Amino acid sequence: MADPSSYRPKPGQIPDSPGVYRFRDEHRRVIYVGKAKSLRQRLANYFQDLAGLHPRTRTMVTTAASVEWTVVATEVEALQLEYSWIKEFDPRFNVKYRDDKSYPYLAVTLNEEYPRVQVMRGAKKKGVRYFGPYGHAWAIRETVDLMLRVFPVRTCSAGVFKNAARTGRPCLLGYIGKCSAPCVGRVSPEEHRELAEDFCDFMAGRTGTYIRRLEKDMMAAAEDMEYERAARLRDDVEALKRAMEKSAVVLADATDADLIAVAEDELEAAVQIFHVRGGRVRGQRGWVTDKVEAVDTAGLVEHALQQLYGEETGDSVPKEVLVPALPEDPEAVSQWLAGRRGSQVSLRIPQRGDKKNLMVTVQRNAQQALGLHKTKRASDLTTRSRALEEIAEALGLDTAPLRIECFDISHLQGDDVVASMVVFEDGLARKSEYRRFQIKGFEGQDDVRSMHEVISRRFRRYLQEKERTGEWEESPAPSGAVPAPDAAAGDGDPFDNEPREDDGRPKRFAYPPQLVVVDGGQPQVAAAKRALDELGIDDIAVCGLAKRLEEVWLPDDDDPVVLPRSSEGLYLLQRVRDEAHRFAITYQRAKRAKRIRSSPLDAVSGLGETRKQALIKHFGSVKKLKQATIDEICEVPGIGRRTAESVAVALASTTPAAPAVNTATGEIIEEDDGGSTS
Repeated sequence: MADPSSYRPKPGQIPDSPGVYRFRDEHRRVIYVGKAKSLRQRLANYFQDLAGLHPRTRTMVTTAASVEWTVVATEVEALQLEYSWIKEFDPRFNVKYRDDKSYPYLAVTLNEEYPRVQVMRGAKKKGVRYFGPYGHAWAIRETVDLMLRVFPVRTCSAGVFKNAARTGRPCLLGYIGKCSAPCVGRVSPEEHRELAEDFCDFMAGRTGTYIRRLEKDMMAAAEDMEYERAARLRDDVEALKRAMEKSAVVLADATDADLIAVAEDELEAAVQIFHVRGGRVRGQRGWVTDKVEAVDTAGLVEHALQQLYGEETGDSVPKEVLVPALPEDPEAVSQWLAGRRGSQVSLRIPQRGDKKNLMVTVQRNAQQALGLHKTKRASDLTTRSRALEEIAEALGLDTAPLRIECFDISHLQGDDVVASMVVFEDGLARKSEYRRFQIKGFEGQDDVRSMHEVISRRFRRYLQEKERTGEWEESPAPSGAVPAPDAAAGDGDPFDNEPREDDGRPKRFAYPPQLVVVDGGQPQVAAAKRALDELGIDDIAVCGLAKRLEEVWLPDDDDPVVLPRSSEGLYLLQRVRDEAHRFAITYQRAKRAKRIRSSPLDAVSGLGETRKQALIKHFGSVKKLKQATIDEICEVPGIGRRTAESVAVALASTTPAAPAVNTATGEIIEEDDGGSTS
């Protein structure tokens, strides 16, 4: 525990200007980011008597070992920089909201030639119009099914669309009138895009125009005694009205607004957001967070606004944002929101009328979300705690293994040998900590040797990290330890080139587990234990979980530990093992697929994907390219003589594949590929 006075800046050193500050711990990791109108006044609050600080603030300043700051011109710039740094450094003492689910959106892909209506989750893409979020995907599909009667926009995937265009036959929706079938040319691209834009306008709240137009057409058809057309238009009007009924009017003035409510206690807070567009609730979402810093309702609102609109632009930021409490500097936040929208944004507390009543409803939802979260967490926490205690008791550990790492080896008959490392903390998967390895020490299939290599590499990196940060002072390696690889050798993994400077980011492999689990029996466990012994690590437990009888093996034990089938501890170990297996086999399949898709052109230095495709398109196949002369290759745009010579040499050095044979007729099948050779 550090004394804040040991790193307190000298008097007059802190500027009296707007800015953003960072507290770092003794290992240079950023643990807290904040902003202030006056850095001098704000930072002075952290260096008062510890007894006068909030317990969470006191924990933060005693964990920190240094403080630094960056001066900015305005409070708006401070808000932007604070958001960027929280996102970049993930400080442990900052409030960070987590979505309680991945919400689905109704999306219209206006960036395609033939826009498509579909359900989308995850990050938003440029050129796609989004509506929502919705609580359930089925709610989107019900709405779309009703609206396709009036706006028959394409909903099929690219594969189905291309197949229909190739065969000249539309899908079922095209036959029943719920798709305009642009795939077979029933409508032009311009007509289909107009349908998609009308669909978007209706979803955006401009509903009255279409309802009135359809009713007028229906009456005209009835007067002309076109009763079938009039009946069809009547059904279209009813379908649109049913779609509108799914989102009742809550604000009579057709307002576009987001309403944010917060429910909190001493430890946690829940945020609920209602998205109102055209006076109707078009979406709802919620977040839950641990209150790891001393923050009031206004601070929680400000953090919520940062997360909600930090990546949004244009109409995704509404004209009006209603909140239960204004942030510390509401003018700066309003300017920031206006900058993201591109026009004025009103940030205020509703005082009366429909908006105040709707805010009460949002607040009630936030209270229910917090209560439900606490109920689930209490139940889950009890189960996870029991599982960890059972594992500790069965393996003879002094404490429950709060961090468990599991390793698995995957290959296909000795080819593409890879390994995975998954991490569970407090009984929950920590996917950001997952790692994957290529086996490089030898060729062929040897699971035991592969396990030894992977464990050695993982914990060698851990020791290097300890030595670099000063957490481990011993410089000489233990007797029999494997020497550390040089930086150029690397592991062949995505994280080989991680930054080495003290930039405050959490370092990979920086945290050791209390328990290492390997997928396998006695041989794999012995290999893992031997790797740790060679590195001089004796404070990490090792066990293996064999698939055959779900037995738990410990080093140097001839008999396995058998946990009851109903044991929560065994269930947790199975989940960890199965997740490691899934992660390993996914990586192995991806490597195999990449190898199969390889081409002789991959060996040509400096030849990128664009010029590869140009070559294949020009000649039609790798076989025909191989038969071409250097002068003929030079005729391809972008291919110079030196590159053409390299291509010719690379193709000439490849061994011709055995001819393919039709097993039914015995005929040799002539190669006419598109360049995908192995």
